[in-house]
Amino acid sequence: MTIELNNVSKNFGRTVALDRVSLKFGGHKIYGLLGNNGAGKSTLLNVITSRCFAGSGEVTLDGKPIHDNDSALSQIFMLSEKNYFPESMKVKEAFRWAGVFMPTFDQASAKRFAERFELPLNKKIANLSTGYETIFKIVMALAAGTPFLLLDEPVLGLDARHRDMFYKMLIELYSEKPCTIVISTHLISEVSNLIEHCVIIKDGRIIIDAPCEELLKPEHGISGPDAKVNEYLRGKNNLQDYFIALMNEEGQQ
Repeated sequence: MTIELNNVSKNFGRTVALDRVSLKFGGHKIYGLLGNNGAGKSTLLNVITSRCFAGSGEVTLDGKPIHDNDSALSQIFMLSEKNYFPESMKVKEAFRWAGVFMPTFDQASAKRFAERFELPLNKKIANLSTGYETIFKIVMALAAGTPFLLLDEPVLGLDARHRDMFYKMLIELYSEKPCTIVISTHLISEVSNLIEHCVIIKDGRIIIDAPCEELLKPEHGISGPDAKVNEYLRGKNNLQDYFIALMNEEGQQ
């Protein structure tokens, strides 16, 4: 199965969020959708899942438009910053209702992941701490059972221990039930050992779309203040340099 974006653009007023984006996601790979905050990562994922609509272009699943296509959308689960469950609902009730509306949702796996994270099942979602609200959404995603898993900044609000747990569980899931995973993040160093294919977006445009091994061979790094790095890169077409520079920029934030 393949999700394809063909010449997709999206504006919010005068702000260009996506600028003629063409991409493919599929093949049971782990993709990194990388870029700074505001680069267009969330908008791209929201367009794929019809949470917002493209101004132009088309998004398809195996050649069929995703927009207004419940069958196609049921193949995709997206973890986002927003919680779509009633805050008065308990965690265990959310698991039960997820099973009603998503036939692929694995309640046994959800309870297993919740236990490992020490997520309290009897607690109301509204009463969860910021970190455990993120963990709740992570558990929902890991148990979704869909062929496509879109993770938008999945570790925001988590401490180092829980971030490490999440990455390990994600690899376990991928090993047991291969699927196509897209991790959207600006924390590039944390996912660099996980992702197989790198997509870097800047100002709504895709500037890199390549297997990670192509970007890091041969590898060399550059560092320094943003202005100096940007000056060095100006006019250069070396993708490896740009990738390393972006990682360096993250480290200075």
